[in-house]
Formats: sequence, structure tokens, C-alpha cells
Amino acid sequence: QVQLVESGGGLVQPGGSLRLSCAASRIIVSAYTMGWYRQAPGKQRELVATITSSGSTNYADSKKGRITISRDNAKNTVYLQMNNLKPEDTAVYYCNAQLWSGAVDYWGKGTLVTVSS
Repeated sequence: QVQLVESGGGLVQPGGSLRLSCAASRIIVSAYTMGWYRQAPGKQRELVATITSSGSTNYADSKKGRITISRDNAKNTVYLQMNNLKPEDTAVYYCNAQLWSGAVDYWGKGTLVTVSS
């Protein structure tokens, strides 16, 4: 079974930084479009960032400049670096792997990020 396992979530103060990791098994992350999505309580899941197999990145307009998505092919892991975190960033963050515009679509179970003083 394909598995995506997120880690790195936790409690941070406003203005702080956090790096999330997504470790993949049974897929090669460099061959997929990898993404980070988030879901806050009472809200729909939304895009945070994606990185394609060619290395092209895409960011949500409201997040661009504060976040960076990257991958380490040797570790088969995708990262999300988040800076200047705000309380509204509080959410469960999910790792996603896709091929063919979602024809193949895998999800992790999520990691909770809480931004609070």
C-alpha cells in the first residue's frame, strides 16, 4: 500500500516557523506532483502548495512568500517550510501525491499545526 506519513506539526507562537515533512513509501516522490493541503475546523480542505515532477512550484496566493515546498529525492520526502505563522494557519495539514491531474490520488492522515500564544 502507498503511504504518506506527515510529521513536524505542533504548537508554535505567532510569528514562529515550522517545517513539515511527508515521508512516502511505495511511490517515488520525484515522479509525482506532491502537495500540501490544510483543513481548519469547520472549513473545507484548501491548497497550500504543490511541486511537480519537473520541480515547478505553485502556492496559494495568500501564502506565497511565507511558505516553501521542497523535496529530498534521496530521502523520498517532501517538506513544507512555513514562516511567520499566524493563528489563522491553525489546521490539520495533509500531504498529497497525484498523477494525471488526480487520476491517481493519495493522501496522508495529516499533522496538526496550532498557532497560538
